[in-house]
Amino acid sequence: MSEQRARVVFLVRVPAPRTEAFLAAYEQIRHLVADGVPGHLVDQVCRSSTDPEQWLITSEWASLADFEAWERTEEHRDLVRPMRECFTDARSLRFHIHAQTPQGTPDEARLAAATGL
Repeated sequence: MSEQRARVVFLVRVPAPRTEAFLAAYEQIRHLVADGVPGHLVDQVCRSSTDPEQWLITSEWASLADFEAWERTEEHRDLVRPMRECFTDARSLRFHIHAQTPQGTPDEARLAAATGL
């Protein structure tokens, strides 16, 4: 059986005075990860609409093993250190992706479902 894709979720709190440093550190990390960490597919950083100090970072991986292998490296620890220094609280969750809606617009998805494409 092949490994399932995985989603890693970080719910973090970043005090307002640290926001600029947090986003700068995220920018550095995301480009380095996207350009060469095996198994990395995509990531996002999201800010709460109701609490400006609450952030959500999600990343999708070809497998949880790919993420965990990278997480164990010294390179990972060095890369994320500037970002983690901005957090006052952090929670990490890991999930195997069970199901997903088709990509594309809702009209494209309905058309694909109706036509079997």
